[in-house]
Amino acid sequence: MSRTSRRTMLLAVPAAVLLALTPTTASAYPNPGTVTGSTVVHDPTMIRTSAGRYLLYATGGGLSHRTSTDRIAFTAGGDAFSTKPGWWSSYGATEAWAPDISYQGGKYLMYYAVSTFGSNKSAIGLAGSSTGLPGSWTDYGTVYTSTTSSDYNAIDPNLFVDDDGKWWLSFGSWWTGLKMIRIDPATGKQLSGDATRYALASRPTGTKAVEAPFVVKRNGYYYLFASYDTCCAGTGSTYKVKVGRATAVTGPYYDKNGVAMTNNGGTAVLESHGRYIGPGGQSIMKDADGDLIVYHYYDGNDNGTPKLGINLLSWSTGWPVAY
Repeated sequence: MSRTSRRTMLLAVPAAVLLALTPTTASAYPNPGTVTGSTVVHDPTMIRTSAGRYLLYATGGGLSHRTSTDRIAFTAGGDAFSTKPGWWSSYGATEAWAPDISYQGGKYLMYYAVSTFGSNKSAIGLAGSSTGLPGSWTDYGTVYTSTTSSDYNAIDPNLFVDDDGKWWLSFGSWWTGLKMIRIDPATGKQLSGDATRYALASRPTGTKAVEAPFVVKRNGYYYLFASYDTCCAGTGSTYKVKVGRATAVTGPYYDKNGVAMTNNGGTAVLESHGRYIGPGGQSIMKDADGDLIVYHYYDGNDNGTPKLGINLLSWSTGWPVAY
C-alpha cells in the first residue's frame, strides 16, 4: 500500500507555536504550540520571508496556502496554482501532495508530488516564484517519476543544499523506502552527470511504511527525518516521526542505537500522545528562535481532523528533541 490520498484531509492549517522555552518533562512528547485561525492542514511546509511573514503550503488542491505574521494566527489564502498544470492528469491526479518550499538564489522553489491513488505511478514536480505567494508560481514540469514497475515511489520530495553548494533531493514512500538523487542547481532537476539513486531508509522486514524524508545538517552531522507507519486514517493513524544521522549526505544513516535506517532503524522524535494522534508529514524550518518541526497530527478531540503542529527542536544531546 502507498500513502493514502490526502484528498479531503488538507485544506486548513492549524498547528503551531507559542512554545515553552525549556523541554517538557510532563510527557515523553510535547504538545504542539498554540496556533489559531485556519489550522487544518496535511504535510505542511513553511518558510519565513525576509519581511518576517510565514508562508505555509500543504497537500490539497493546487497546493493549499496559509500565512501568518506571528507563527500563531494563520489565515487561509488561494492555492499555489490557481490553474493546475495539465500534466498532472497523466498521473491521475486532481491535486498535489507534500510540497517542499525553500528560497534559493533569489527565488522561491517548491517541489511537490502528484500520484495515482494507491499506486507508485507518481511524479515529483517543481515550481518557482519571485514572491512565494499564491498564484505567482510558474510550473517547471516533472523532476523525477516512478511507474507501477518501479521499486520506489516518487513522492514526498525534499531539497537539501549542502555547504559546498551541491543540491540533493530526497523522496520516497513505502516500496523499497527513501531515496536521494543529485540535483543540478541551474535547473532544479536531476544532474545529468549523476544518475545514481541512493538508498537512505527502508523497512526490509514487516511493513514497508516509511515516507516523507527531510534532511538537515547540524553540528557536523546530516540528520534524516522520516514519517513511519500509517497516515491518513484519522484517529486510527499510527504515524510517527523518527530520525537518524550520518557523516555523509547520502548515508548511511543510523539511529541512536546504531541501527541502520535501511534496516528498520530510526529514533523517535514525535509519537501519538493524548489527543495528538499520528504526528507526521514533517518538515524542519530554521527560525530566529531555533529550529522548528512543522507537521500535522490527527485531533482526537475533533473526529481525527488533521491539524497543524509546530514545536521547537533542541540539539543539545546531539539528537533532535522536540519541546
